[in-house]
Amino acid sequence: MKEPVTSKDIQSLTGKVAALTRFISKATDRCAPFFKALKGNKKYITWTEECAKAFRNLKEYMSKAPLLSKPEVGDTLIIYLSVSASAVSSVLIRKDSGVERPVYYASKALQDAETRYSNIEKLALALVMSARKLRPYFQAHAIIVLTNHPLRQILQSPDTSGRMIKWAIALGEFDISYQPKPAEKGQAVADFIADFTYPVDIASTPEAVASLPSEAQKIESTTPTWSLYVDGSSNQQGCGAGLVLTTPDKVAMEYALRFKFKASNNEAEYEALLAGLRLAKHLGVKRIDIFSDSQLVVNQVTNNFDAKDSSMAAYLAQTRLLLKHFHYQITQVPRAANSHADALARLASAVEDKIGRKIHVELLAAPSTMVAEVCNLQQGDSWITPIYKFLAHGTLPNDKVQAKQIRYKSARYLIINDQLYKRSFTLPYLRCLTPAEAEIVLREIHEGVCGDHAGSRSLAHKTFRQGYYWPTLHQDAIRISRSCDKCQRYATIPHSPPEPLTPMISPWPFAQWGLDLIGPMPAGKGKVRYAIVAVDYFTKWAEVEPLATITEGKIEDFVWKNILCRFGIPNAIVTDNGRQFDNKKFKMFCSKFNINLCFASPAHPQSNGQVEAVNKIIKRTLKTSLDKAKGCWPEFVPQVLWSYRTSYRTSTGETPFSLAFGTEAVVPVELEQATYRIQNYIQSENDKQLTLNLDLVEEHRNQAHLRNVAYKQRISNYYDSRVKPRSFKVGDWVLKKRLLCDRVPSEGTLSPNWDGPFEVVGISRPGSYKLRSSDGKTLGHPWNADHLKYYYK
Repeated sequence: MKEPVTSKDIQSLTGKVAALTRFISKATDRCAPFFKALKGNKKYITWTEECAKAFRNLKEYMSKAPLLSKPEVGDTLIIYLSVSASAVSSVLIRKDSGVERPVYYASKALQDAETRYSNIEKLALALVMSARKLRPYFQAHAIIVLTNHPLRQILQSPDTSGRMIKWAIALGEFDISYQPKPAEKGQAVADFIADFTYPVDIASTPEAVASLPSEAQKIESTTPTWSLYVDGSSNQQGCGAGLVLTTPDKVAMEYALRFKFKASNNEAEYEALLAGLRLAKHLGVKRIDIFSDSQLVVNQVTNNFDAKDSSMAAYLAQTRLLLKHFHYQITQVPRAANSHADALARLASAVEDKIGRKIHVELLAAPSTMVAEVCNLQQGDSWITPIYKFLAHGTLPNDKVQAKQIRYKSARYLIINDQLYKRSFTLPYLRCLTPAEAEIVLREIHEGVCGDHAGSRSLAHKTFRQGYYWPTLHQDAIRISRSCDKCQRYATIPHSPPEPLTPMISPWPFAQWGLDLIGPMPAGKGKVRYAIVAVDYFTKWAEVEPLATITEGKIEDFVWKNILCRFGIPNAIVTDNGRQFDNKKFKMFCSKFNINLCFASPAHPQSNGQVEAVNKIIKRTLKTSLDKAKGCWPEFVPQVLWSYRTSYRTSTGETPFSLAFGTEAVVPVELEQATYRIQNYIQSENDKQLTLNLDLVEEHRNQAHLRNVAYKQRISNYYDSRVKPRSFKVGDWVLKKRLLCDRVPSEGTLSPNWDGPFEVVGISRPGSYKLRSSDGKTLGHPWNADHLKYYYK
């Protein structure tokens, strides 16, 4: 192939190279001179010596390009990365009988913004580019990234840039591990011996100086050696420390600390050394050479000087504790040989908080010798363990599915100071808690000093805002808020019905009566202050008798005279739980005539709603009729009863009088304004019509019964649409609504709304439960579910 002459020739050449890029190592770098020649709107190009040399090298390479290898199922592939001034490149290889064979070459030219990335970001970009271009290989095989740079730690760094976080999440779905480069390499990766193929300045790399996760790796005799230069500074403006950590590839990382506390020069020197050792430990360094210009620090560490001062002894103990993680050598150097770290220390001690700067300066709040008081919880493995093991040591479960899940999840987690954190969408980092720690945190936030006994969602949100996380946070918040004793006792009272409505329908007239009392009312003639009311459930017929006292004898006499002697023996009588009804004498009276005496649930008048409704009608009629003469109410009772008995009832479509006697009663208004039956009254015809009405009364009652059933069905449908089921079973524990009579006057409005707990020991009928207190005492009457709520222990 001849050398290109025109721009069209160069475009043709680069197009051919692009088609063969998977076979060409660092194709973008090899074609860089051609791209430069094409820049700008040039009709004629200048073919430089650099272009000619690149063309000859490309021809020579293509004449002996290595053959690509096809990976087998189950192979673990290895990837080498390389960064040049204008491009990033990679090669994917597989080992065949110990021989490295290339699978795919990939490269990408750096755009304008990408050329300004830091060195470690360019290296990460090379890996991300490879994962995107070689996605099928990354999905089907385990990948080992060979690099001598702390790429994995940087991707998991808490202070890394936003793009690095996105890249870490994108790479999280693949089975990627990181290992240092071996000493020997094959011909296929000869171009990838060095990660960086251009001069690297000693520049600040903030991503590498943050608190990074540690990585436990085995130390071999060939482990590369890092260099650490430290210095401290203390003056009137403040105290600080500086350090320079240099990788085996001579990439320097600058780090500066400003202290928020006073420290002497010697203490500042120790803080600088401790900060450098912590950084090296987090980067996974195992062999390190330390250089300091402090004679005291170096000689105390090497046991040439004794640490007599208590402060120096504490710092020395901390230093020796960290040095156990390294193979190290510490050397004292002149100040001139430590000028770089000295300049950083002076910068940190003099800089103001609001001054902008390119060097990352960390603020150290407390001396390193100050030990925080913590509560150590003895616990086994938790949900944190597999993620922590993978991030810290690269350990994964044997199960491939679980390993893939952990690898994918771990992209959103990182380790800071041996503690697992989760990257959040709303906050920088959320501390991950074990179940035991989560229980303590939730209870403190819910019911601690600053707790407000909030609901589950508010509790979960507040926990997030405080900076904590675990996978079952919302479920645990529901459990804590639901089982809190105070929250349950002071909970609002629900108004939605707990059970479907159970209509009470009498099978025939005067078979079922409801009894209730009205009063106390203003004293009337004979000092009567009460009235007993009886209502038939079928015809809605009502009987009322004023009483001066409400005793069991008076109740028995009323039932005998007004019900049994007039309408016959009923099948059932429904009353409330008043002592005038719930007593031995009245029960014996009902038992004598085989009358079923039924009691409504305590504090639940709806159970005897028929008589309660009639009570309201009687009281309203008395109020409107008497005006100010309230004491005359006993004399008006017959008039009120006549008015009620001759009034149309919506439920039956008839008046109680017509259902009881088969015809409508004549009322006074018919005499004043004569109706048809009054004007055409004939005794013989009247007798015939009354006889006919008696023959037809059964049919009228049946029709009224059907209308009553339909009416109650409509009421039930409306009522049931508002039901929020709340049923219980035997053995459940419940709280009982505190009645007004049970409240303590001194507590006022701060009194709890619920009492208990009580155990359910029986079910008398649907929605009605027999209860037993925690001390073993059984309550006298069943309680309706409307007054109960479940108690969570």
